[in-house]
Amino acid sequence: MSDLPPRDPNESDPFEQIVEAETDLPQALDSARAGETPIPDLAVIEAGSRTLRTQGGPSQADVPTRPEDPEVDKALREVEAELATRWGETKLEPSVTRISALMDVLGEPQRSYPSIHITGTNGKTSTARMIEALLGSFELRTGRYTSPHVQSITERISLDGAPISAERFVETYQDIKAYMEMVDASQEYRLSFFEVLTGMAYAAFADAPVDVAVVEVGMGGSWDATNVIDGDVAVVTPIDLDHTDRLGSTPGEIAGEKAGIIKSDSTVILAQQPVDAAQVLLKKAVEVDATVAREGLEFGVVSRQVAVGGQLLTLRGLGGEYNEVYLPLHGAYQAHNAAVALAAVEAFFGVGSQRPEPLDIDTVRKAFASVSSPGRLEVVRRSPTIVLDAAHNPAGARATAEAVSEAFDFSRLIGVVGASGDKNVRGLLEAFEPIFAEVVVTQNSSHRALDADELAAIAVDVFGEERVQVEPRLPDALEAAITLAEEEGEYAGAGVLVTGSVITVGEARLLLGKG
Repeated sequence: MSDLPPRDPNESDPFEQIVEAETDLPQALDSARAGETPIPDLAVIEAGSRTLRTQGGPSQADVPTRPEDPEVDKALREVEAELATRWGETKLEPSVTRISALMDVLGEPQRSYPSIHITGTNGKTSTARMIEALLGSFELRTGRYTSPHVQSITERISLDGAPISAERFVETYQDIKAYMEMVDASQEYRLSFFEVLTGMAYAAFADAPVDVAVVEVGMGGSWDATNVIDGDVAVVTPIDLDHTDRLGSTPGEIAGEKAGIIKSDSTVILAQQPVDAAQVLLKKAVEVDATVAREGLEFGVVSRQVAVGGQLLTLRGLGGEYNEVYLPLHGAYQAHNAAVALAAVEAFFGVGSQRPEPLDIDTVRKAFASVSSPGRLEVVRRSPTIVLDAAHNPAGARATAEAVSEAFDFSRLIGVVGASGDKNVRGLLEAFEPIFAEVVVTQNSSHRALDADELAAIAVDVFGEERVQVEPRLPDALEAAITLAEEEGEYAGAGVLVTGSVITVGEARLLLGKG
């Protein structure tokens, strides 16, 4: 049976009642959109979060909720509305001209602390979180900048392992607003959404101040807005095909853009790479006289075994072996992310070059045991088990499918997939086809979302018509998937995997009470 309360057929759907009420309350939605016309999709998401909230556990601290103070919430929404008037993250003019101009008028805040810069196709955010946890465990004050966010824009900028408060986010925006406007007036194009957030992060880190910044690129590397820093350590997670219209059609071509974060005299930590990508990255390291450590040679995963809630690892770092390291995340790819993160922190501390001894093993164990990565094989509900994963390209989907098969003993797995229209959706679905008994296709509220009917047409080609169900509204898709999972009975071990987009995962997380 579903945990969702049974409905009286004579009563109207309470979810629909709340959606209708929200849509008919211009004042409520005016505060939500800072004066814009009410948006029904927003009402659907917010209403759904209430109707399903009792089914989820407590909200996790690393995914902030809306501010409780109405004035703070209003101020944050006003900032969000202003940011929304700028170019989005998929529209860009590939250069660092504007962000460099902003850094110049701000007094080069990004030069006031050392940094670890992370690029790659998949695994960047999880790796950044692991690096942050390790550095924090060694009593360094950290700033972390990652994207995109799962639920709240404030997640993108973290201090000391936690997203900055809504108040601080607003204050940081207001602090640099006049300088942003100066740059806007002097450039051919205004600063983009991502460029403004990058400037905010670098300013917030300098103001804190932090001992070290952990920075994830938005896209590519050489012309990414984050690339006005000179990372002491450059990390390259596995490269695969994504954003091919911007970065190139082969791993080698994509590596050419991502190699742009490798700076003179830095240390480069390379995850396992396709041969052509590795060649490009190593060539760049030689050109700028950077030191390289490669997964599988200088560091790597010695062994791993599935454990309750995660896995137990033995990692080989630059300074020796670290055994009995518990990581509360699932999947072989997370073990490899852990090896990369450990090597990056060792390199930052000079292990393997200035100092021969490894990092303190107990501190390393404590750090990894504390790691979380919301929306990455995250269990948000039981009976049936619902798992969220933000895989949005074929490589990520293959890694997720492998991890799900290893970590969960599902007798039957139902997929809920909502994808963006600019992704390789067929490749994504093909990666999940072997593990999904059935798939419910849907769409999220983003303007980038692929229409549910278009997604269904591709899904029918991949799965066959009898295994595909279409539910354009995400709440309905979740309900349908739960119903399908429960057809085998309460104790049969069926599950639901929600995937296809960070936005889909974030909205599902909200609907299921996680934030």
